[in-house]
Amino acid sequence: MTKIQAEYIWLDGCKPSPSLRSKTKILDADDVSRDSVPMWGFDGSSTEQAEGKSSDCLLKPVRVVHDPIRGDNNILVLCEVLNPDGSPHASNTRAKLRDVAARTIEHEPWFGIEQEYTLFQGQKPLAWPSEGTPGPQGPYYCGVGADKIFGRTLVEEHLSASLEAGLTISGINSEVMPGQWEFQVGPVGALEVGDELWLSRWILCRLGEDHGIRVSLSPKPMLGDWNGAGAHTNFSTREMRLPGGIKAVEAACEKLKMKHAEHIAVYGALNEERLTGKHETCSITEFRFGVSDRGASIRIPIFTAQNGAGYLEDRRPAANMDPYLVCAKLLTTVCL
Repeated sequence: MTKIQAEYIWLDGCKPSPSLRSKTKILDADDVSRDSVPMWGFDGSSTEQAEGKSSDCLLKPVRVVHDPIRGDNNILVLCEVLNPDGSPHASNTRAKLRDVAARTIEHEPWFGIEQEYTLFQGQKPLAWPSEGTPGPQGPYYCGVGADKIFGRTLVEEHLSASLEAGLTISGINSEVMPGQWEFQVGPVGALEVGDELWLSRWILCRLGEDHGIRVSLSPKPMLGDWNGAGAHTNFSTREMRLPGGIKAVEAACEKLKMKHAEHIAVYGALNEERLTGKHETCSITEFRFGVSDRGASIRIPIFTAQNGAGYLEDRRPAANMDPYLVCAKLLTTVCL
């Protein structure tokens, strides 16, 4: 009987930000379809999700995609973490989003997330000099050439692998700080964008192993006059996308202003190091929105303003944010 390898992927309970965990299960190919991958278990006492005296946690498959690294008929299995009685574990933020998404389905929300990240070898970003720093920011963003771009081989492998897995990757680009990159996921629904972002993060980190490169989601990977790393979250409802939807976009911004502190609380750890009012950010203590303003909390894209309809970009989430929490908070504030 043919065997396949299923890589079970889940989020741990580590603070202040969850990390990805995974392990491999060998399955009989004839007994498995995309809709019938079996549940599994793991030692929650080793992932900050249980005590040793009662350590079993359950893995419930929620998204199955082709494994672009192992190839053939092998699969990646994204899972929710459950308690032994089958209830959602306290660390299961996807379950919380699942409830909010069901209550806001009539708004037909779309999300697109811009995931910035920094490639490291050792204690410094990839290709930085062992002594001192590279030249100042300016030539690196969307640049070309070996003196400006570092890590493209891994970045291109990640793009191809994410597409092969069937994820909705919509683009990549090098970022402002040397060694820093971005990929975009979406536009898709709330649960879908969270699932795909976590899967694509896993693929990136896994491929990084093959190159000896560490992927950092730190909001401020290098102190000093360097850009931080965010996960700008683009969001729209059906009303925003219809003719005249700019009014709904502006109304959403006013709602977000009233809940600024609540959003910051779930927008990523150590975000205060990034949201300083410099390096294309608004101060963490301030809220403002504006057309084409990358120094605002919420940017209204120029095409949204020109067309009178479209979406908004929440620039506050940090690179290490949990997309399930961010999407749930946006849906709650704007739609509920």
